[in-house]
Parts: sequence; C-alpha cells; structure tokens
Amino acid sequence: MPAFPRFTALAESLPPTVPFVGPETQERARGEVFDARLGANESGFGPSPSVIAAIAREVPLSWRYGDPENHDLRTALGAHLGIAPECVVVGEGIDGLLGLLARLIVEPGTPVVTSLGAYPTFNFHVAGFGGRLVTVPYRDDREDLEGLLDAVRRENAAIVYLSNPDNPMGTWHPADDIVAFAKALPETTMLVLDEAYGETAPAGAIPAIDALSSMPNVLRFRTFSKAYGLAGQRVGYVFGEAETVSRFHRVRNHFGVNRLGQAASLAALEDQAWLQSVIARVAAARDRIADIARANGLAPIASATNFVTMDCGADGARAKAILDGLVNRGVFIRMPGVAPLNRCIRISAAPEPELTVFEERLPEVLATLK
Repeated sequence: MPAFPRFTALAESLPPTVPFVGPETQERARGEVFDARLGANESGFGPSPSVIAAIAREVPLSWRYGDPENHDLRTALGAHLGIAPECVVVGEGIDGLLGLLARLIVEPGTPVVTSLGAYPTFNFHVAGFGGRLVTVPYRDDREDLEGLLDAVRRENAAIVYLSNPDNPMGTWHPADDIVAFAKALPETTMLVLDEAYGETAPAGAIPAIDALSSMPNVLRFRTFSKAYGLAGQRVGYVFGEAETVSRFHRVRNHFGVNRLGQAASLAALEDQAWLQSVIARVAAARDRIADIARANGLAPIASATNFVTMDCGADGARAKAILDGLVNRGVFIRMPGVAPLNRCIRISAAPEPELTVFEERLPEVLATLK
C-alpha cells in the first residue's frame, strides 16, 4: 500500500471550508455572468486614473519581485497616519494579516472571542490553528461590547475580534466607546480592531490614532480593497505599537505583496481627492439603496460602510428566498449567515446602472413570494 503524506491531525480534523463563495463560482454554475455585482463590497467606482497610470508604468517591471520590506508604502502610510513606519506592516489584504495574527497567538485550545455572525474569515484562521472560538450574539444589530468584554474575562481570551464599522450589518460604535472597550481589556488580550470600512464611517466613529497607539495589545487593520478600489490587488496593513507590530516580521510572507499592488496602493494613498469623491458616491449609493428598500417594504439599517443591510421582515428563509430570486435574475448579493442577522440581505454600493438593475428586479422577486 503506498505511503500517504503526513498531514497534521489538526488539518485532518478540519472540514473543507470556503468562507465566501465568490461570484465567479456562481457565474460558472449559472452559465452566465451577473448583470449587477452587489455582494462583495468592492468599489464599483474603481481606482483613480492616477492609480491606473501607476500600474501601467510598473507593468514593464513586473518581472521583478516587489520590495520585500514594502518600504515606500510603509513610509507613506506612516506619514499618512502620523506614526513611524516601524509601527506599520503591509500584507496580502486584511485576510492575510489576520492569518498571520492567528499564527502568532493561537495554539490548539486558545480561547478567542468574536461576535456570532461576524466576519467568517477570521474564524477560519482561528480554526486553522486549533483555537477555541467563543461567540457573543449581536445586540440590536451591533456587536455587543459589554458581552464581548464579559466573554474575554470569563474565558481569559487571548484575542477579541471587533469590526468597527461592522460587517455584515454596517452598524458602528462611537470612537469613545471603542477606546473605553480597549482600555477595559486585560493587558494579555489582543484587540483585533478591523477598520476595513473606516474611510466611509461618519465623523466620531474611528478612534484617533494616538488614542490607542501606545497600547501593545491593540492592532488596527485597514485595507485598500474598499474605498480605494483595489480589491483585486490584495493589499492591507496593520498598525499599532512598534514592538507588537514587529512580531509580524517573524512569520510574514516577505514577497507576498506584489509589485503592482505596492505601486497601486502608494498612488491611491497619494490621491486623497479621488478617495473623497468615492466616499461621496458611496454615501449617495447608500441613500438610493435605502430608498429602494423602503419602496419595497423592506427596512434599511443605517450604515457606515459601503453597503446597506436591509431587514426583510421575517426570518432567514424569506431572506434566502429573496437572495436566490435575485441571483437567478442576474443580481449578485449576499446575506448574513447566522440568525437573527440572517433575516437580512446585504447590498453593496455601486454605480447607478447596477443599482437600477437591482431596483427593477427586486419587485419581481418579492412578487413571487406573496
């Protein structure tokens, strides 16, 4: 009998998992592309012309590896944030950085606290290193800060994950509450503060940099995938106290961020005028999505992100029926996966033509459910 590769017992105990089924997978199953891509929270408004030009300039040099230190981008991010470059690490999107954080802290049995129904890719990484997930239900469609803190103390958790603004609900907590939460944590508990949607948040939602920068148990994660329009480049960054951040250099993939991604992100960071124009278009798109929801008897939830979650008025079965109906009509959307959040569907901000497709086809779907 032939020998079999020696996979770890942990790896063999895990089920094959895909946190998100991509629209491309669904398009292959359907045999046709979507008319409106409203489910992945990308920026349909795209990157700025200056970013596209920067990528074009760099293409002839794409035979070269990217700078393994991400020096120019880290320096620019440090200047943008008002911190030293040593306090910043660049990686393959927030997802890649979350995986590194799990590798640094999580061992089999390590208790990790998160909200029930929060970003599933974080859970995927924790499970991959054998961590023990402890979940806290949302309260009033927001992550429950008091409940998370109680769970951390009860479980002596090594990590607590919090997204602000939140995915999948789009809700948020004021910055003062986030800072108070961080300061109330045990010093041995790492706060993973996911600020992927920070650029679209209202004033007063994102803590000032210096409010948390001296705390060695706080790491803040941001990305170029959302408002900057570079989801396909997979570039994110984490920042915090320098000694804590330095741990990432022990385990990171030094050539993980490609050369074009570095150039694109640097140009995107420089073009703040484009960023502000996108933020304005996202706000207008959120308003339109909310109006569409109300016109069809659904209840939009106030959002600080580049998507709007809408309450379908019943349970997960009704929301799933609406989702399936839209997908069958060429509109890609998503919905939260855990009750009671799964009574909702989630619609990404997008250019007006795609929202028009959604506006036209949603009533068709709802009519079939009466």
